[in-house]
Amino acid sequence: MQTENFLRLKGIISLIFINLIGATTFPLTKDIVSSMNPNALIATRFLLAAGVFIIHLRSLNALLLRDGMVLGLLFFFYLTTETIALKTIPANRAVFIVSLSALIVPLLGWLSGQRVLWKTFLAAGVAALGIGIMFWEGGELGIGDLLMFGGAVLYALYTLFLEKVTLRHPTLSLTSIQLLFIGGLGALWSNSQILTQFEAISQHWKPILYLALFATAAVIWLQTLAQRWVSASEAALIYTIEPVFSAIFSFWLLGEHLGIRGLIGGFLVLAALFLSQSQNKDESDTEVKVQSN
Repeated sequence: MQTENFLRLKGIISLIFINLIGATTFPLTKDIVSSMNPNALIATRFLLAAGVFIIHLRSLNALLLRDGMVLGLLFFFYLTTETIALKTIPANRAVFIVSLSALIVPLLGWLSGQRVLWKTFLAAGVAALGIGIMFWEGGELGIGDLLMFGGAVLYALYTLFLEKVTLRHPTLSLTSIQLLFIGGLGALWSNSQILTQFEAISQHWKPILYLALFATAAVIWLQTLAQRWVSASEAALIYTIEPVFSAIFSFWLLGEHLGIRGLIGGFLVLAALFLSQSQNKDESDTEVKVQSN
């Protein structure tokens, strides 16, 4: 029988793997939307992903459909705002703004009545500061920045709701409904424009297939699975290592220089993760003492 600590470790490893995949999505998406409608990209990406999981659409019930549709709606609007924003702002700034969800998740949890320790906010703030040092390039804020921040809020809501419902349903079925619903919304939003995008799709078919199978189908399933064992606040904090992976890949594959800012920022993100783990230990000790009393 798997222990709670072992399951939590599996969840953390899954989330780290999600970050590895996610580190590649911003530059790919920005490149694709330069010649393809964002709504057509979302529709294509999710319909392909749904095709992989459609065999798991069984044992449906009203609660499963409702939860899957709510998750799909939140994720669809998050992706929509992100994809549109990437047409107007640099990918680096987008990464920083999305990382603010590490702060937004515990804040929304606290506002909804959850018990959130101060160290959670401290760790999230340190992580966001680290990413800001790594990527923020200044400049005036515009509509793209506001859209990306709205996307960060939507992703925070998605993460919190997923934590609430993931234990209710089989992960494969819940993932299937999300993907199918998002793909359907994307197709409706594209308003048949997807039919005029065959040239762009054929031009970018390899990255689109990668986005569909790995950055969409695999990532949503892994997140649904991982949040059975890892809290929403901790999951949001772990997502902040995605830009660190992105910087490492740029250094390793493209020969880009990390610089002192990159090193300081990466150190702060790692420090935030260590702080969050010490928080979990302290919290466990507190719970044990309370129970023993």
